[in-house]
Amino acid sequence: QVQLVESGGGLVQSGGSLRLSCAASGGTVSSYTMGWFRQAPGKEREFVALITWSGGIANYADSVKGRFTISRDNAKNTVYLQMNILKPEDTAVYYCAARARRITTKPYEYDYWGQGTQVTVSS
Repeated sequence: QVQLVESGGGLVQSGGSLRLSCAASGGTVSSYTMGWFRQAPGKEREFVALITWSGGIANYADSVKGRFTISRDNAKNTVYLQMNILKPEDTAVYYCAARARRITTKPYEYDYWGQGTQVTVSS
């Protein structure tokens, strides 16, 4: 059973940066597709970014393209989300997820989830 733990969230001003980390334990995720999702109050969970096991493919939601970068370190069993030029509309709980099969942006198709980390962007 894979456990995922996110960290790095916090309060930042508009235009600032944060780096989220997702550490996996209980198994290796080196062959998994890893994704970041977010959920704002009253809204559905939405796709943010994903990366394949090799790091060769990274996809982003249009709303974060050019501002966020996903990366992974398989030796450390950790995935990162570098978030730059943050906007108030980026405020949400950010979740890390892992999937053993082909890439997808659909949250219900992921097998494992972290507990989430809050990101708040003030205007």
